[in-house]
Amino acid sequence: MFRTMMKGKIHRARVTEANLNYVGSITIDEDILEAVDMLPNEKVQIVNNNNGARFETYIIPGPRGSGVVCLNGAAARLVQEDDVVIIISYAMVAEEKVHDHKPKVAIMNEKNQIVELLGQEPAATIL
Repeated sequence: MFRTMMKGKIHRARVTEANLNYVGSITIDEDILEAVDMLPNEKVQIVNNNNGARFETYIIPGPRGSGVVCLNGAAARLVQEDDVVIIISYAMVAEEKVHDHKPKVAIMNEKNQIVELLGQEPAATIL
């Protein structure tokens, strides 16, 4: 049996741009992607803290150090610049390995810089 487990999370990133005139996807700074083990073309779930929208798309790498988090195409209709979003990737993990699985969680500041990198989410409900 396999379970779908959180693999990586970018917590409280700020949307830097919403570009409706694009094929689709989310562009994310490549440095951030590396920190949470996400790859170009990987499927991700986006949760918009400002309006409650939840949707899926795939990743396009953005320039390193740019802090870019840009929703493209139809997804641009679900966000506005400066919205706070959570970006989550998942992995299928074999039952015998789920207890050893360690996701990577990046806690972001308002400039889309990683302020903390966690191996799991804390039990506290507020960071």
